[in-house]
Amino acid sequence: MPKYLAIDLGLKRIGIAYSAHKDLVTPFQAIIRKNRNQASDEVKKFIKEWEIDTVVIGIPLGGSSEDEMRRRIEHFMNLVNFDGEVFYQDEAGSSKEAEALTKGEIKHIRDGRIDSISAMIILQRYLRTLK
Repeated sequence: MPKYLAIDLGLKRIGIAYSAHKDLVTPFQAIIRKNRNQASDEVKKFIKEWEIDTVVIGIPLGGSSEDEMRRRIEHFMNLVNFDGEVFYQDEAGSSKEAEALTKGEIKHIRDGRIDSISAMIILQRYLRTLK
């Protein structure tokens, strides 16, 4: 079973989630982005430490910003220098779904928890396509 890392790439925070089992996805603490080199280095460290085979990245498919986001994501992944497989997964509504999942559970402070839960949702969607 491959080990997956999901990324919800934002300008301020990068949500991440991990799975080594098709039915279990774990959100991790988000990476607070100070600059692109620091952020890509932290993602690189996570990939190495958790021996990631496949990266799944959320992207707004079909929207007016898809091309711009795809360009940004490709640039970021070039900085990460990951030589495994990279897949794009539609992230439409994942942030709203993450907020709904946590309603009343956590205050919606901008510490990245919502971003990592969004990454978890993105990875769950991707893994469902494999079944």
